[in-house]
Amino acid sequence: MYRIGIFVLALVLLPQYAAASDSAVPASSDSISSTLQGAPPQAANAPQADAATGDKRADFAREPASRDVRHIADWVVDSGDNRGLPFVIIDKTEARIFVFDASGRIRGAAPALLGIARGDDTVPGIGERELSKIRPEERTTPAGRFVAERGTSIRGKNTEDIVWVDYNSGVSLHRVINSNPRDRRLERLATPTPADNRISYGCINVPAAFYNEVVNPSFTGTSGIVYVLPEIRPVRQVFGSYDVEVRNQYAVQAPQNTTLAGTLPTTTQ
Repeated sequence: MYRIGIFVLALVLLPQYAAASDSAVPASSDSISSTLQGAPPQAANAPQADAATGDKRADFAREPASRDVRHIADWVVDSGDNRGLPFVIIDKTEARIFVFDASGRIRGAAPALLGIARGDDTVPGIGERELSKIRPEERTTPAGRFVAERGTSIRGKNTEDIVWVDYNSGVSLHRVINSNPRDRRLERLATPTPADNRISYGCINVPAAFYNEVVNPSFTGTSGIVYVLPEIRPVRQVFGSYDVEVRNQYAVQAPQNTTLAGTLPTTTQ
């Protein structure tokens, strides 16, 4: 009788368990809704979610990138921190720029020139000072999350289109400036290592072709988010980011742990 009771109980519970398991794994990325209220629907060509875990990750294609860059890109896509806008990641340690569309698909990557001084913070009021009065140790490219927009800059008699990253600090993303031959900026961009890519007053210089073909179209008719990775502080401290795989594993396990915890006896210690 005991074995018959177990068999009958299994027949009753098995269909319910199977139904619960099927609903826990989305059939496709289209069934995954955004966690942000009012966020735009996922684009048809958006990076696909992992069918087993539900993780949403950035699509780097075959572009190599550091662990911190991949961490932030995946977090942006999974959390929706870019609010449906194209986004850019600046890796100061490797002196590289990565541009993504709103869905997290990479549009291009290139070397970049950055502020000559190491540091994650900008000097207060530096955007109002003349360049000649900014000391070398103050020429940092600040780390952080910035809402960036296209704008213009006057250089001598010429007006150039740029992307303002931090307007108050005078930090922008623009084509490489080659007006001073002693800076050797074109040569610095061409070298295979980031050791000589620190030369600017804080602005982010990129190859002109990359700006024209990747950056400019990405910001045409829209703003975007620029994530400048730190080189002193931990990246998670600056952005409050999380590891996508670990977070989603915890989210899946948490209900199970809660159920198990509820069956344990309590103590009166």
